[in-house]
Amino acid sequence: MVAGTAGISGIVIGALASAVLVAGAGGAYGATGAGGAYGAGSAYGAPGDGGTGDTAGADETPGYRMRTEGRFAPPGSLIPSAAVTYDTKLVPAGSWIEVTQRGAAGGGMTVTLRVTGLKPGHVYGAHVHQKPCGADPADSGGHYQHRPSSDPADANADNEVWLDFTADAYGAGAASAYHDWNFRRGEAASVVLHSEPGNFGARLACFTVPFVGWAA
Repeated sequence: MVAGTAGISGIVIGALASAVLVAGAGGAYGATGAGGAYGAGSAYGAPGDGGTGDTAGADETPGYRMRTEGRFAPPGSLIPSAAVTYDTKLVPAGSWIEVTQRGAAGGGMTVTLRVTGLKPGHVYGAHVHQKPCGADPADSGGHYQHRPSSDPADANADNEVWLDFTADAYGAGAASAYHDWNFRRGEAASVVLHSEPGNFGARLACFTVPFVGWAA
């Protein structure tokens, strides 16, 4: 009975995810609230849009901050999670992920990834992908590219958002990437963890993220 209870608790923990968006005076595109396309979470818009925006002053450059977190669970778990693991040896059920995005309308952005509970010492690849996660690792589509291209030479850290990291002795890791461009609306939807860094490696896990898109 105890073992069964622990298993159910692990599934429930794996389903937890939240998302918060704070937009400047210019508003923001691409976030969804509770019950939206990304499941759990909440979104806060600019005051003029009826939300609870957080601005430092009327003359502040319009911008945004987005943060979302989740616990990984295998596909088909009793309670679905925005964070899905396809390899529980390298991304155990219950391990944690957080993604933040900060930027300004028409300007650059910084995407930051933090994880805990992964395999100590392993070197992971991580990239922003075009589609939300699904039961199949391929559901998240390809890498988001600032300049869409079929040329393999354009699959690089300047044209894409790469967040490779090495898990420390406790299984924690972090990475951050800055670009002088923003996502196009609706074209960036997840972060995928890969088995190795760079442009290769099997898809180990996926986290659906309500990225903000400013570009048309």
